[in-house]
Amino acid sequence: MRRLLALLALAPLAACGEANMAEQPSARTWDKNNFFPQGMTMRQPVAGTVPRNDPAKAAPQPATITESLLTRGRERYGIFCTPCHGASGDGRGMIVARGFPSAGQLTTERLRQASADDLYRAISQGHRAMYGMGQMIPSADRWAIVAYVRALQRSQDAAVAALPPEDRAKLEASR
Repeated sequence: MRRLLALLALAPLAACGEANMAEQPSARTWDKNNFFPQGMTMRQPVAGTVPRNDPAKAAPQPATITESLLTRGRERYGIFCTPCHGASGDGRGMIVARGFPSAGQLTTERLRQASADDLYRAISQGHRAMYGMGQMIPSADRWAIVAYVRALQRSQDAAVAALPPEDRAKLEASR
């Protein structure tokens, strides 16, 4: 009798099968789905849901570089890029000072000649040891960083004679 009760208790477990978490059935957005009353897989968002912007969604390259774009680029560069590339783009950020391999110097002639798309792609997808930041940095901010890197490149090794008079005066006053 005990054996029969034990077999009856274990019988439901035999019907379970192996749990396969890797290959589960899934539905696509527009599939029919009889589980829901309207027969649709796609559901209306819950009332009060706040939409989330997808950082990986591409934004167009800005047509002009504005002061606000450069300010945003400088801010984002300071957050995401200076740990490796350093504040001046010399490739000697704080993690390099702590033993991490040297990051690329952003002011080399090769990178000055690189297209804005190439820089954007490197930020998005990574390059060599650099991890892709496309999921962390929204597309518009990546373009702002590219604009700031261009300004950073121009600021390095700039001839004093090429500066506007008001900037030259500020430079002379700071000496």
